[in-house]
Amino acid sequence: MHRGERPMTLTYKGESVTFNMPGWYCDECDEGIHTGKDMKISDRMLNRLKARKEGLLEAKEIRRIRKKLGLSQEIAGRLIGGGRRAFQKYESEDLLPSRAVISTLILLDRDPAGLKELKKRQQSANTEEAA
Repeated sequence: MHRGERPMTLTYKGESVTFNMPGWYCDECDEGIHTGKDMKISDRMLNRLKARKEGLLEAKEIRRIRKKLGLSQEIAGRLIGGGRRAFQKYESEDLLPSRAVISTLILLDRDPAGLKELKKRQQSANTEEAA
């Protein structure tokens, strides 16, 4: 076996993407073994394909909107949804955001003033927890 890359095609709802899949490949039988790190690549490609096919925002758009709003990944997760590490996972294509998170991002992209309302709600929630 040797370390290399082979073309792999993933299909989701009639749309396909082909990419180079790293792994350990047998010279004789052409079978392969993939590590967890290798599988992350195929998982991310599948998430990218799903986002495109389902009309969700892709990672680069999520990152662009978050930065436009001036939010860290952690704060975005707390205000918009998903938790502390959610936006790190959305932006690295390790996790697809919910439609609610996508809808909120689209609205905030068009009207960033809505962020003030989310911050107020977060502050109210924090005040109630402290009481």
